[in-house]
Amino acid sequence: MPKVSDLKTASRIAAEELSDPGIRREHDRTALAHAVAMRVIGYRIDSGLSQTGLARLLGMHQSAIARLEAGDHEPSLATLSRLATKLGVEFHIDITPDVFELRDTA
Repeated sequence: MPKVSDLKTASRIAAEELSDPGIRREHDRTALAHAVAMRVIGYRIDSGLSQTGLARLLGMHQSAIARLEAGDHEPSLATLSRLATKLGVEFHIDITPDVFELRDTA
């Protein structure tokens, strides 16, 4: 059994994985979707809503909320607009030749 001090930290494991070009590409490809997923999950939990409850509030199907929260696919601008309008949240997206990301508002 290894000593706790010999175990790798989560950040070290992530850094090692991201040094692989294939993993890095997939991470970069899904970064925006993951950031949106974290915002949606955070809102839903803070509001005490189930996926079904949030779906009703947004006029969407529960399965659409599940896909958003999975963070595997980038949401459309129309979906981001719907989230911002109905939930009162802001999304600040930076799009440059080198960056396509959701910027923190705080």
